[in-house]
Amino acid sequence: MSAKWKLVIGWLVPIVFFDQLTKIIVDRTMPLYHSIPIIDGFFDLTYVRNTGAAFGIFAGAHEVFRLPFLIGVAIVAIGFIVLMLKRLSDDATGLITAFTFILGGAVGNLIDRIAYGEVIDFLDVYWSGYHWPAFNVADSFITIGVGLALFYMLKTNAEDPFAPH
Repeated sequence: MSAKWKLVIGWLVPIVFFDQLTKIIVDRTMPLYHSIPIIDGFFDLTYVRNTGAAFGIFAGAHEVFRLPFLIGVAIVAIGFIVLMLKRLSDDATGLITAFTFILGGAVGNLIDRIAYGEVIDFLDVYWSGYHWPAFNVADSFITIGVGLALFYMLKTNAEDPFAPH
C-alpha cells in the first residue's frame, strides 16, 4: 500500500469511527430535541435529525424522492473524491488529508442516511437569537476539509496538483 493510501486509511477510519460513536452516544442517551447547555449563550448539545442535506435542503421533499436522491448524491461525491485522491501524488499530503476529511464526513453521513433515512445532528452553535443549523462531527470534518483543500490549492500558485507527475 502506498504512503498516500496509508494516510487516507489512517484518517478515514478514525473520522468515521468518531462520527458514528458520537452519534450513537447522542441517540442512546438524549431524547430527540433535548438540549444540554455546554457554553451558556453560545453552544449546546441538541439532538435533532436532519432529513435533508446541508442546512435542511430537500428536507420538505417527499421521502420517495429525497432519500434515494441524497444517497445517490453522496455515493457520486464519494466516488469523485476517491478519483481525485487517486490522481494526487503521494507527496501532496495536505490535499490528501483535506480530501480524506471530506471523504470521512461524507461516509459518516451516508451511513446515517442508509441506517436511519436521516442524519443525526447535535452540535448547536448560537448567539443571541441567531442559530447556526445543528451539525455533527462528519459535517465538521467536511467543513475543515474544504477549508484545507482551498488553502492548499491556493498555495500551489496555479500549479495543477492533479497533473500527472
